Amino acid sequence: MSGTLYLLPSALGAADSALLHPPEAIAITHRLQHFIVENAKSARAELKRLAHPDPIQSLAIVELPQRLDSQALDGLLAPLFAGNDVGVLSEAGAPAVADPGALVVRRAHERGVRVMPIVGPSSLLLGLMASGLNGQSFAFHGYLPIKDAERIQALRNLEQESRRFQRTQLFIETPYRNQGMFATLLAALSADTLLCVARELTCSGEWIRTHRIADWKKQTPPDLERRPTVFLILAEGGKPAPRQPNPNRFQVQR
Repeated sequence: MSGTLYLLPSALGAADSALLHPPEAIAITHRLQHFIVENAKSARAELKRLAHPDPIQSLAIVELPQRLDSQALDGLLAPLFAGNDVGVLSEAGAPAVADPGALVVRRAHERGVRVMPIVGPSSLLLGLMASGLNGQSFAFHGYLPIKDAERIQALRNLEQESRRFQRTQLFIETPYRNQGMFATLLAALSADTLLCVARELTCSGEWIRTHRIADWKKQTPPDLERRPTVFLILAEGGKPAPRQPNPNRFQVQR
């Protein structure tokens, strides 16, 4: 019998992680001895914040290598095949979402390993929840192109798709390029398009605002420099897709 691969969200910044995780999630983390992580230093800090009962240096913490072929993935999963449970930790937020840990999870499924996601902070879902934009239809696009012309075209394509399907579009940027992204959003998008800026979610500098582009242009730009931010847009005015009746609507769990 192989062990279970637990997907463990970590704090989105220098926060008290224990306040962001249910007690059951902390209890699972406390009993794990093996971890696959994006960054060993931040993983050790997270485990310390979660008050792992064992000395941090005694835990088996292995970083994801640059090259993730099947041989490397099987090496990472080896403790599972020996019957040990293993936790996957991203540098921040939910593992395997905009994160190389997804390949570890896929290989676990291929090898018949049980995978269990654990509740914790996710900047994407928190941003969507707080945006007031459409939570019935949304898509995450990761990082957009860096070059100005390509970025503007990508934004206009996303805006067009958003208007057509009434779909909320989510994306992120490297923190030191956030101010440039914000300026490009104001320049590229239509005046009536809704833009939510969700900065430093769950951290002391948390700041979330949703306005139309025309209204954003009337305000002092927010300070986003080197501060993790999620951007969300919704272009209204298109003809929404017909909503299909759900005979089990009152049984859906959210």
